Amino acid sequence: MRLPPGDFGVVLATLRARRGWSVREAARRANVSEGQICNLESGLRNPTPAVAAACDAAFGTGGELVELAGAGRRGARSEDVVEAGSVVSGYERVLWELKGIGRSTGPRFVSASMKSITRILTDAGPHAVGEQRAEIWLLASRFAEYTGWMAQEAGNPAEALRWTNLAVRWGAYGGDETVAAYALVRKAFIAQHRGDTCAAIGFADQAAGHPAANPVIRAHAARRAAQGHARRGDAGACQEALERFRSHAAEVIGERTPHWGPRIENGNPRLIEASCMLSLRRFELAADLFAADHRPAEPADSNSQARFAVRQATALAGAGRLDDACQIAEATLPVIKRIDSATVRAELGRFVEQARTWRASPGQLALIDASAALAIG
Repeated sequence: MRLPPGDFGVVLATLRARRGWSVREAARRANVSEGQICNLESGLRNPTPAVAAACDAAFGTGGELVELAGAGRRGARSEDVVEAGSVVSGYERVLWELKGIGRSTGPRFVSASMKSITRILTDAGPHAVGEQRAEIWLLASRFAEYTGWMAQEAGNPAEALRWTNLAVRWGAYGGDETVAAYALVRKAFIAQHRGDTCAAIGFADQAAGHPAANPVIRAHAARRAAQGHARRGDAGACQEALERFRSHAAEVIGERTPHWGPRIENGNPRLIEASCMLSLRRFELAADLFAADHRPAEPADSNSQARFAVRQATALAGAGRLDDACQIAEATLPVIKRIDSATVRAELGRFVEQARTWRASPGQLALIDASAALAIG
């Protein structure tokens, strides 16, 4: 098999992430200790030939891990401490890969890897010095922020808040206060999904006014505020927030995108406006906006594709176009089953509520019932 890029520890972590194995599971399969796996992945130790062979057998890499370990030992004795810089660059690639897995498969395949890698980084952070120490803590903060998002997707808002707060703390250790501003955006999203619209708007406004907020964070905050005002039925405030979103998003184009949250430049203002119109119960307008530009917020993002597809189905159902709505819902149900996202299931519940206001055929009733069962989880 073709190994992912990186040194032995990064490759080991990437392979483990792709399989959804925890540190304990990887250690069990390789018949080594959990501490050995952690030390290898963190770059604190180089593998001995025996450990490299055991990992190679566990992951079925046909000798490639053994060869990689041998290349890494040239000029260095086994068990020497490795530079922290390679750990940071390697785990940045792992985080990027885990996010890709999370977007396409949901939280259950990445959560264990995220937590174990975060533990490795926070164990390494106190032992690093200077800029490398700050870089490790910032990377730990990024892992914690995404772990919080995956907890939210798994339907555990309390765990999501805990990881978000850890991200703020570790970001401060690394000298980055912007995560504190973005954490307020995340809290707005969590409040929105528990039905506390006032709190969602309050958190979004706090994020926009935070001293460390940049255009990316202010754009995220305006988006959350727009959706909150729409759910309250305040069309004027919603439109004002949408204008702020467009303005801040325009500032981001061509700039180096900070690492907190989805990439604003990949977002779609028309889909965001459509979502707000849906909450305002302007179903025809929402359906037209969804139909005009139905694309995910990020490429290859099954989660976003499913979320916006269900919203489009809900808008069509609200407009009385139940046939069209059910066709979209039917095509989306397999994706929803695969990614198992609590936020997407909540959207599906809104579709069911709207679809049940109309007289349906037996086939449509069966689809609505199946959607209701899936929405419950």
